[in-house]
Amino acid sequence: MCLAEGQWLIPTRKETRLLDTAGGSEIKKPGGGRLAEITAAARQKISSASRNVTLSAETLRSGGWRATSWRSLVPGTDVGLALGVVVLLAILIIPLPTFILDMGLSLSITSSVLVLMVALFLERTLDFTSFPTLLLLTTLLRLSLEIATTRLILSHGSEGTYAAGHVVAAFGGFLMGGDLFIGGIVFCILLVVNFMVITKGSGRIAEVAARFFLDSMPGKQMAIDADLSSGAINERTARAKRKELEDESAFYGAMDGAAKFVRGDAIAGLIITAINIVGGLAIGILRHDMPLSEAASTFTTLTVGDGLVSQIPALLVSTAAGIVVTKGGSDGSTDVTLVRQLGGNPKPLAVAGGLSALFAIMPGLPALPFLVIAVGAGIGAWMRHKTPVKDGDGDVTQISPQPTAPPISEMLKLDLLRLELGFGLLPLTSGENPQLTEQIKALRRTVATELGFITPPVRIQDNILLPSDNYVIKLKEIEIGSGEVKPGKLMAMSPSGGAPDLPGDRTTEPAFGLPAVWIDPSLKPKAVAMKCTIVDPASVIVTHLSEAVRQNLPDLLTYVATQTLLDDLPREQQKLVNDLIPSQVPLSTIQRVLQSLLAERVSIRDLPTILESIQEGCSLGLRGVQALTGHVRVRLSRQICNALVGGAGYIPMITLSAEWEAEFMAHITGQADDRRLAMPPSMLNKFVGKLREVFNTVSASGEIPVVVVSTPVRDSMRSIVERVRPSVSVLSQSEIYPRSRIKTVATIT
Repeated sequence: MCLAEGQWLIPTRKETRLLDTAGGSEIKKPGGGRLAEITAAARQKISSASRNVTLSAETLRSGGWRATSWRSLVPGTDVGLALGVVVLLAILIIPLPTFILDMGLSLSITSSVLVLMVALFLERTLDFTSFPTLLLLTTLLRLSLEIATTRLILSHGSEGTYAAGHVVAAFGGFLMGGDLFIGGIVFCILLVVNFMVITKGSGRIAEVAARFFLDSMPGKQMAIDADLSSGAINERTARAKRKELEDESAFYGAMDGAAKFVRGDAIAGLIITAINIVGGLAIGILRHDMPLSEAASTFTTLTVGDGLVSQIPALLVSTAAGIVVTKGGSDGSTDVTLVRQLGGNPKPLAVAGGLSALFAIMPGLPALPFLVIAVGAGIGAWMRHKTPVKDGDGDVTQISPQPTAPPISEMLKLDLLRLELGFGLLPLTSGENPQLTEQIKALRRTVATELGFITPPVRIQDNILLPSDNYVIKLKEIEIGSGEVKPGKLMAMSPSGGAPDLPGDRTTEPAFGLPAVWIDPSLKPKAVAMKCTIVDPASVIVTHLSEAVRQNLPDLLTYVATQTLLDDLPREQQKLVNDLIPSQVPLSTIQRVLQSLLAERVSIRDLPTILESIQEGCSLGLRGVQALTGHVRVRLSRQICNALVGGAGYIPMITLSAEWEAEFMAHITGQADDRRLAMPPSMLNKFVGKLREVFNTVSASGEIPVVVVSTPVRDSMRSIVERVRPSVSVLSQSEIYPRSRIKTVATIT
């Protein structure tokens, strides 16, 4: 049911959505049955229509239709434009009095000046798409006025110089200046300039521009299709680019034809001028018995005035047409473009000023004009050298050779990952064997292979404020880890979990908090005989960095990184991306789903399957990040279960008793992403105690367990397990792949 222009009421089962078909927005209206909504909307529409009919009847009785209908006659409306064109055609037939003719000629001159000014201050060519139509209308106006003045000149020319109005007489007298021959020569030169130079050049440029643009259209369309296929642009941007391409094609094609109006107008002006002179002399001598000199003076003055009044607007419009079609791909108004391109570089100005000064000292040439020009060019070159001109993008077109301080904006940039080292650790990053940098490269490759996410580059920086052997790991310049290593020594860790019985400095392994000892390299054979794990200082730092990165992967997956992942998909997968984003979900939702998976160390390398799962979830009506993430995890069940298989070939599971499952279900409140566990603190503490006991018991047997719960409980259970033992995974029963081998190793009762 249509409610208003661009809006439709679509009744659904649970709610009514008011869709704005113009903007694509969706406004949800709560509650209400379908029949009640439709009835209310229909009642409102009928009531509004009734008020309109009543108002129309009252307006008709009071004679108010005249006031209302006159609004459509205002210039700029459809009826006003139609009446204006009819008036122009009527001028071709109906004789005009001199007063109205003066008004029409004044309008022609003023409109031509307006068109020229609009062309000069034009930012883009497509901002003046009505120019071809305007050329036709202005040409028709000038021709109609020329016919009207010709009629007055031939019929009343014998009455004096004001026979065709004051505007024609003023222009003719001004150009003639009392000398018939000089005025005629100057007028002929103006005709030649308009016809041979401006009009012919504008027409040729319009023709060539239209031809080249139409020839380049297939390539531009293919470029748009290629960008759309590669994911560089979305469907909405592609439609906008195609629409702009169609508008440009139509504009240049119309300009090619409209240029013929300007050329035809110039030719018609020449013919009408010749007719006025020859016909005026014949009528003045033969019909009115005027002397030849008097007839020539009168009719030539009127003809020249008429020609000027028509040719000057034609010259202005021809110039405007030339400016529009020669604007090409330059951005900004013409004045800004000319100043930026002519006066943006000081070298041409300096050379021009020097040549002008050279002309000033040459014998026979006037010194003052060239000196003034030389001084002006020199001042302009000096000012441009001191203050370079910026282009439209804000970039400096001339770069000063002197070194400048980095802009303040550089200080605002954050390093996503930074490793700050004390002075004593710098040899690990340089020299013939830069162990640290090579291992960080290997770490990035490993994370990309395992989790499908390329971590940002790690910036290594020295920090004189740190102790010599210390390091700090920072995420967005906030510390997330630190430690101390001993260059030139090795770290030894016992497989039993305690500190090995070796001489050295007792310490704690920074990544996992295990007891360790820094030993001399000469003791390495003895440590190996004791089955100790031996790690060099660079590996200690990289291991700590690796664990810090894996714990903070969601923060490293930024909006830009998500877009990069989608852009790097194969071309055949880009159609899936374009169908999904942004019509079904925004990019931010994709980002949050991927962050949720990375938070539990689920690989996002199979990104096409993840996108297909999100699209499938949207078609099933799933909304919210948690719901979509749960659906994606079910689709990735084979991958998740394969990563959790232990050394014995099965997944060791810890389950909940039916009582605990019921307690969790009873204390979960909220809907969708707002679901929260509201369990009493005493009960929650009791459960956490039992959970720790089970973890310790299972871990003592060498198993890495997985907590398995029902689907509604999984998110709440994950939030608890993350605080007790973050490395333990939590699965819902629907996420267990059917062909996976499973074994229940413990149950929390």
